[in-house]
Amino acid sequence: MSTQLPAAFLERLKRLVPEAALPRVMEAFARPRLTAFRINTLRASRQQVLEALSAEGLHPQPVPWYADAFWVKAEAREALLRSTPYQTQQLYVQDLASMLPPLVLAPTPDAHVLDLCAAPGSKTLQLACLMQGRGEIAAVEVVRSRFYRLKANVEAQGAPNVRLFLQDGRRVGRYRPEYFDYVLVDAPCSAEGRFHLSEPETFAYWSLRKIEEMARKQYRLLVSAVESLRPGGVLVYATCTLAPEENEAVLDRLLRTFNGALVLEPLTLPLEDQLPGLSAWQGRTFHPDLHHARRILPSTAMEGFFLCRLRKCASTRRARR
Repeated sequence: MSTQLPAAFLERLKRLVPEAALPRVMEAFARPRLTAFRINTLRASRQQVLEALSAEGLHPQPVPWYADAFWVKAEAREALLRSTPYQTQQLYVQDLASMLPPLVLAPTPDAHVLDLCAAPGSKTLQLACLMQGRGEIAAVEVVRSRFYRLKANVEAQGAPNVRLFLQDGRRVGRYRPEYFDYVLVDAPCSAEGRFHLSEPETFAYWSLRKIEEMARKQYRLLVSAVESLRPGGVLVYATCTLAPEENEAVLDRLLRTFNGALVLEPLTLPLEDQLPGLSAWQGRTFHPDLHHARRILPSTAMEGFFLCRLRKCASTRRARR
């Protein structure tokens, strides 16, 4: 298995990332990342968890933009996983970038929420915490093995407002048209933001063909998401890839499909290494409002990610025939 990032990926990266930021991104693919976690507020308070960790010799650092999130250095990861709060499901280890989509979705406690690609459950469980265990979260997963991992995590973390569905997310829109107040699509992707030289399996199967395959799947998931969202509702689309074909291009196609029914909302993220959505890629021009999207560059603090927040401003029941 190769221990070098694919040459074609590196060539594309140079066109995506500003020259000044490229050394930091390349460093992120090689150096250990910190280990982040958030408090499972369904089981314990922030103070309880921090006091328990301190008693075991762990002193996590706070995350400025999320009161329930903390981090430890990479070398403290194993000690964190052995700790009592981890073993008793009072905290959940989760990359910082992965915590952003639920925060951007920002559901109200009593809302109806759809997590369309839910396994293994990190964002589902974070949503449950943000909603204080109230409302309803429909967590959908199509891959059976991943579904049972999701089920185990939801049960272990004690999320009372989550309902689980072993189902193809691409069909949800027709079964629950315009039912949900909020929809999260953290889509399957080529996972470029997770590449790391210490784990060759993270990039072993990367290819342009895979990017194209993922983009087709992502578009169909997004169509289902839009159809399941009530007018006035909020949709967040997220991937852990940098590829424009899976991000701006998919969203551009979606906006054209549901012409006038969706509005991109500005995002303000408290991060340094982020870029606005692209206006064009490889000769293709995108919808001008896609500059509201955000591409988070990989760093030693977090994985690379892409985020976009949309609001549905009109019914789509007759938009597609």
